[in-house]
Amino acid sequence: MSSSHLRPRTAMAIRARLGFVIVLSLFFSATLSTALYEDQVGLADWHHKYIGKVKHAVFHTQKTGRKRVVVSTEENVVASLDLRTGFIFWRNVLGKNDHIDQVDIALGKYVVTLSSGGSILRAWNLPDGQMIWESTLPVSTPSKSSLYVLANMNVGKDNLILVFGGSSIHALSSMDGQIVWRKELSIDSLEIQQIFQPHDSDIINVVGFVGSSEFVVYQISYRTGEVMQQSKASFESGFCGEASLVFDNLVVALDASKSSLVSISFKNEVINFHQINLSDLVPDFSGKVTLLPLKFNGMLAIEIASSILLLRVKGANELEFVEKISHPFAVSDALPLSKVQQAFAILQHDESKIHFKVKSDNDLRNEILKETIQMDSQRGNIEKVFINNYIRTDRTHGFRFLVVMEDHSLLLIQQGEIVWSREDGLASIVDSTTSELPVEKEGVSVAEVEHNLFEWLKGHLLKLKGTLMLASPDEVAAIQAIRLKSSEKNKMTRDHNGFRKLIIVLTRAGKVLALHTGDGRVVWSVLLPALRRSETCGNPFALRVYQWQVPHHHAMHENPSVLVVGRCGHGFDAPGIFSIVDSYTGKVQNSFILEHSVSHIMPLPLTDSTEQRLHLIIDAKLQAHLYPKNSDSLKHFFNEMPNIYWYSVEVEKNKIKGYSLESKAELDTAEEYVFQAKELWSIIFPSESEKIAVTATRKMNEIVHTQAKVVADQDVMYKYISKNILFVATVSPKAAGEIGSATPEEALLYAYLIDTVSGRILHRVCHQGAQGPVHAVVSENWVVYHYFNLRAHRYEMSVIEIYDQSRADNKDVWKLVLGKHNLTAPVSLYSRPDVMVKSQSYFFTHSVKSMAVTATAKGITSKQLLVGTIGDQVLALDKRFLDPRRSVNPTQSEKEEGIIPLTDSLPIVPQSYITHSLQVEDLRSMVTIPAKLESTTLVFSYGVDLFFTRIAPSRTYDSLTEDFSYALLLITIVVLVAAIFVTWALSEKKELKEKWR
Repeated sequence: MSSSHLRPRTAMAIRARLGFVIVLSLFFSATLSTALYEDQVGLADWHHKYIGKVKHAVFHTQKTGRKRVVVSTEENVVASLDLRTGFIFWRNVLGKNDHIDQVDIALGKYVVTLSSGGSILRAWNLPDGQMIWESTLPVSTPSKSSLYVLANMNVGKDNLILVFGGSSIHALSSMDGQIVWRKELSIDSLEIQQIFQPHDSDIINVVGFVGSSEFVVYQISYRTGEVMQQSKASFESGFCGEASLVFDNLVVALDASKSSLVSISFKNEVINFHQINLSDLVPDFSGKVTLLPLKFNGMLAIEIASSILLLRVKGANELEFVEKISHPFAVSDALPLSKVQQAFAILQHDESKIHFKVKSDNDLRNEILKETIQMDSQRGNIEKVFINNYIRTDRTHGFRFLVVMEDHSLLLIQQGEIVWSREDGLASIVDSTTSELPVEKEGVSVAEVEHNLFEWLKGHLLKLKGTLMLASPDEVAAIQAIRLKSSEKNKMTRDHNGFRKLIIVLTRAGKVLALHTGDGRVVWSVLLPALRRSETCGNPFALRVYQWQVPHHHAMHENPSVLVVGRCGHGFDAPGIFSIVDSYTGKVQNSFILEHSVSHIMPLPLTDSTEQRLHLIIDAKLQAHLYPKNSDSLKHFFNEMPNIYWYSVEVEKNKIKGYSLESKAELDTAEEYVFQAKELWSIIFPSESEKIAVTATRKMNEIVHTQAKVVADQDVMYKYISKNILFVATVSPKAAGEIGSATPEEALLYAYLIDTVSGRILHRVCHQGAQGPVHAVVSENWVVYHYFNLRAHRYEMSVIEIYDQSRADNKDVWKLVLGKHNLTAPVSLYSRPDVMVKSQSYFFTHSVKSMAVTATAKGITSKQLLVGTIGDQVLALDKRFLDPRRSVNPTQSEKEEGIIPLTDSLPIVPQSYITHSLQVEDLRSMVTIPAKLESTTLVFSYGVDLFFTRIAPSRTYDSLTEDFSYALLLITIVVLVAAIFVTWALSEKKELKEKWR
């Protein structure tokens, strides 16, 4: 009897232990899946750092230590780059409005930057970029500012740094940034042009213009700021405000007509003017002159009719023509080679070649260096060049050229070769879209085959150690290298999960680049000809990029293409620019300047027979132009024309208008694709009480899985789903400024939900004591917006959800069967909707730069709100925390539904930062892209940096992770099967022994 009970008990014990092990493993996997292991970084995300378009550069090439170049950019970045590789040693990004005016190196160990119109001076540690000190200077009026650092500063001594701005001069200590002395030059409309210090002198000479006709010279003590001498003189013809210092006592300026040069000599309080007609120097001179702000000793450069003239100044009354350089060109500042010799570089384009010439001011007829290199035409022309010299082994001078190209890229050229290049135009992305990769052809293996059995076993052993958390740091790095090598994420074909795509980005320079989502590499790039400066378009401006043609998957012989839209100028009435680019190759298929302006762009959910996307371009005259212009697109458009509406927001006029289309009565052939707008409604906000702060609307391609929402009491609420909902936030005029510009009693924020077809205001709410900046995002039937609460001194987030009450009666099944139920009734936006609104507000810790919402292929997965914080990180916040139905004590049924108990603040979990510990400097926007896998959303964030990752708001419920160890699973199964057989054999053996007793 005893033996008959032993066997079931043993089996039950084994099952219980196995069950406990499985439950424990599931618990730990569920608990730890929110974190990111060290060896997982870089597998599903990438982060690229950039600096932007360089405008100032200072070389630091001492004999000992790292050779570097310190640069400042138009994106308000100051950075130190390795001269050998171009890598960033360190980088600091200043504020959005803190523009860098000048940069220099002081004492051989500090980087000094002047910014914000000459009002902020900072010193950074040269080796690591840490801020040493910061000084704020009182500048009365913003004007041209200048920074002056002694070239021969004594290291270890407290030297002075001079800052000139407006009519003030400040002298600051180079050690701690304290203001030593300040001199206010009490002359109205004074504009300082040049500052210089004669050799071995304690006197600073300051020259400038007073008004348009008076020239003034100051001699100021470097140590005390006392004005030692002041001279002024008037010139009848007047000046245009441009001047170039040629010698210590000679300045050359342009007259008011910009047609002649004026040499101004000053010595011993005597100022003399001498006017020189350019027609005497240049026989074919015509037009106006521009004086280039280049620093030459004894020379000056002027630009005439797209060419540059180099002139040698022999004396106050004599100029000598040296050389004429045709456009395109670039000229560097002078570089001192010795106490008596200077050199400068001249770069000139010749189709795909660039000619480099370095000349000395002692012998302008000959070149010290002459080289020619091949240059990629997709980089455009050279815009700026900075030179640096070094001593070769034969004791001659060699030169480096730091070149800024038209596409904002940065190159270092040395000995006729490009040493390194940086694609820094990606720091100024203005818009982006996505494109699918081509389908993999038959016969091409998707997975890479393991070539060596030993390597295969070694790799899986390392992965096993990593899974058991027994791997050393070196082994963790080896595991990561193996995963990156074996990963298929970098292939140029589609994957079944939809993770591999092309991100097509448009930069401020008018360049289009395709980035691979696997590692962020540039697949192709093209500098659009239509968005480059030319005689027909002097000031091109890049606007947006759209999907133009997306062929069906069976049309494999056709490539998808994108449409790039721009303007010939920043005004809304400037002519538009169209460029169509192949998404796979970057080839420009078509490019032209439109005959009309571009003020609004409407991608329509329609395609013609060639699957080109239809677009409506609204010009400044409120005429709608249909593209592409063919009979097929016109036919499809006329079928949907009665259902096309749009709106315009005029922030300056505090007005929103809604429009529809009407065809003209008499159409010419040229105007067959032009339609007239018809105003339907307008909303004018009272300017004395409200000012438009922000508007937001749903994405046109957003997919909503279901309109019904089942609530806790088994009732059904129907979402008010409409692509025509517009969210508008207005603030009181006094609260339109920065935080604190208004008192809580004066600050008001109004939130509106407006139907853009009928102009009906669906909902309006007022927040007292609140002001901007306001950020908002709209998705499905809800909107979330962020603002500042002056009363609570904290940021807040509010959520509004809108539901359709007209479809609430859904319990009569027979009406539904007979087709008489209200769910089957047609919907018209002109009928007054019966809506119900729920709203709630929560405190939020951070200031916000931008907001977005996740998007998935079918809209089934739960939503997450993506918040770009003031710290340039991206926070993923579960939408359940922003549920307006949250209460302090939710019922049991509400808890089962997933309602979270109400708290006054939104929780921020450190693991919710999808950027981890990284920062996307100067974060401007976040783009969410649905993958084919329903659980996953691709997120692309850009600013000065680029960051890409993929997230799963509801976890990866429909797939296994990429790093899932199939070998470990197989080993586990084998071990379990072996354990079962061993246990069974031991049990049989024990039972047999019991029977033999």
